[in-house]
Amino acid sequence: MQKILIIEDEPQIARVLQLELEFENYATKVAHTGAEGLIAYREEQWDLVLLDVMLPEMNGFEVLQRIRKKDDTPVILLTAKGLVEDKVTGLDLGANDYVTKPFDFEELLARIRAALRTRTVQHEEQLRFADLFLNEQTREVTRAGQAIHLTPREYDLLVHFLKHPQHVQSREQILTTVWGYDYFGDTNVVDVYVRYLRQKIDAVGTPLLHTVRGVGYVLKVANDEA
Repeated sequence: MQKILIIEDEPQIARVLQLELEFENYATKVAHTGAEGLIAYREEQWDLVLLDVMLPEMNGFEVLQRIRKKDDTPVILLTAKGLVEDKVTGLDLGANDYVTKPFDFEELLARIRAALRTRTVQHEEQLRFADLFLNEQTREVTRAGQAIHLTPREYDLLVHFLKHPQHVQSREQILTTVWGYDYFGDTNVVDVYVRYLRQKIDAVGTPLLHTVRGVGYVLKVANDEA
């Protein structure tokens, strides 16, 4: 069941949205302020966020900016304003779509389905771990929204780790997959390229690539060594 977070400060609108979406077999949760919504967003994984622009404590644009620093979860803005400036601002900040109040629920459902379909297609091409993303079709790599430029070998090495997250990879396993079965060079080449890769992806955020003494390396969030 797909999960939708509703961040809307008007209780009646929020309740109607929740009831209608649950009738359509979506799981939902409601938050009534920007700060409350951001906390709810960070506590769970969501397939889509319905985000009101005019929120207390923290407006929808601020919430959207913070969401985009973390990942690419689809966000549809709900706004009582029909101003072009607001629509442009929201789209420039990373919103996937917007709906102006009062809205027709069938239209909103159609926009939700479209955003979810787009996300499904994108994720078929994308490898992700924490805030690190790799698009296999475009070969683009980003972390926390920042582009990371890799050499072809660094890219292949990262693909290997992203396809085996939280599993310790020995130097021999890495050599076989990334360098090929016919590689007969020194296994130290793995250490060299892991160091190159680590310098690039860990410079953007908390460490993700960790050394497992005497064995190899692992891609994980925890900062302690195995």
